[in-house]
Amino acid sequence: MTQETFKNTVFILKDEMYRFAKRFVMSSDEAEDVVQDLMIRFWQKKEELESFGNLKSYALKSVKNECLNRLKHHDVKLGFADLQLHRSELYSMDVNNLKEHIISFINQLPEKQKMVIHLKDVEEYDVSEISTMLEMEENAVRVNLMRARKKVKEQISQLMSYEQRSISG
Repeated sequence: MTQETFKNTVFILKDEMYRFAKRFVMSSDEAEDVVQDLMIRFWQKKEELESFGNLKSYALKSVKNECLNRLKHHDVKLGFADLQLHRSELYSMDVNNLKEHIISFINQLPEKQKMVIHLKDVEEYDVSEISTMLEMEENAVRVNLMRARKKVKEQISQLMSYEQRSISG
């Protein structure tokens, strides 16, 4: 694979990889590190990449795996108590900012649901594409998406009823 081919087939995925990584690690710097490290690895394996069918799918699977590895390593370093405190700080948002609340609700979802809702509702992939990327049955993708949306909707309803009580009370 030439440098030009790499640039036109792999490097063009970097923005999408970054957005996907940021959903996991919730830090711009860490997401950039993930993408940079993967781009270096991809370049080192550039001859092997040509044999992969869907490079986008491979790239996003690599992002998912790298982020999960980093989170696992980070969780071990923080320790359980510190981790809970760290996550609760990340999720405490300004009550008046619904968008940040929604992002917070999505970030609290289990990993599969978080990945599925991001790929479907943010990146706008089809269920079949998500199924391939995450190596899940299409039905499992649909179920995880339904559960994720239901949970976020419930949390928004709770937030709205809480704010309504605060305003009228």
